[in-house]
Amino acid sequence: MNKLTKLLVLSSIASATLFANDNLVIDFEKKRLSQNPNVKASNIKIFYKKELEAKGWYGYILDFDAVIQDKNMKVKDTLFSDGKVVATDLFDITTSKSLKSTIVPNITDKYYQKSKLVAGSEKAKDKIVIFSDPLCPFCAQYIPEVIEFVNKNSDNIALYYYAFPLTHIHPASTTLSKLIDIAKTKLGQEAVLKAYKVDWSKHFAPSTTDEKTILDAFNKELDTNIKVQDLSKKEIVANLEKEIASGDDLLVSGTPTIYVNGEIDPTKELYKSLIKK
Repeated sequence: MNKLTKLLVLSSIASATLFANDNLVIDFEKKRLSQNPNVKASNIKIFYKKELEAKGWYGYILDFDAVIQDKNMKVKDTLFSDGKVVATDLFDITTSKSLKSTIVPNITDKYYQKSKLVAGSEKAKDKIVIFSDPLCPFCAQYIPEVIEFVNKNSDNIALYYYAFPLTHIHPASTTLSKLIDIAKTKLGQEAVLKAYKVDWSKHFAPSTTDEKTILDAFNKELDTNIKVQDLSKKEIVANLEKEIASGDDLLVSGTPTIYVNGEIDPTKELYKSLIKK
C-alpha cells in the first residue's frame, strides 16, 4: 500500500468515525428528550458543529421540531461530545465560563442582502451585520452610533440591519419593527436611523400592544402616512418573520448583537477598527 492510499484510507476512517459520533449525539438527544413527558420532539438533526480547542471535543447545535404545551416550536439545543461521552455543558477551568458561548455559527453571504443595507456600500470589503430591537435602551444609543460611523466611512464598510424584537420584554417592538420596514419605501435606508433617534417613551410604553397608538406616534415623528392595515400585509409580516428566523439561526438571544466580517463581536467595539488608515 503506497503513502497516498494509506492517507486516503486513514481519511476515510476518520470521516466514518466522525459521522458515527454525530449519529451517537443525535441518538443521545432523542433518548434524553423522550424522557421528558412535556416535550414531543421530532426531526432531530445537527444544525452546526464546531471543533473545540480541547482535543477531541466537538460542540453541537441540534435543531428539532417540538410540541411543548400544545404549541409547535422550532428548538435548538447545544451538546458536547468527544465520541465517548456527551455533556450538556462544558466549562473553561480557568475562567469558569461556559463553552456554549463559543458554539456560535458565523455569518454567511446570505445575510448580506441589499434590502438590509442601511449604511455604506454593498461593494465594500468590510461588512457589519446587526440584530437589534428598536426599543432596546442600549440599542437606542448604539445603533445610531454605528450607522453614523459607517456613513463617515461609507466607501469601505457595509452595514446590514436585521430587526430582532424582544417581544417578551418589549411587546411594542414588533409593531415598531414593521413600521420601520414599511417606512423604507418612503425614507429609504434613513428610516432606521431616524426611528432610532426618537424617544418613543414619550408616546407609549414598551409593553403596549396597541398598534394604533404606536402607529400614530410613528407617523408623527417620521412624517409618514402609514395605515393600520399596512401592518398586516403579507410581505411585511413575512419580512419580519424572516429577519427573526435569521437571528434564531445564529442563536441570537439579546440585542444588539453585532457581527464584523462574519464573526460575532461580544465587545461590540470591533467595528471602530475598520477605519481606513
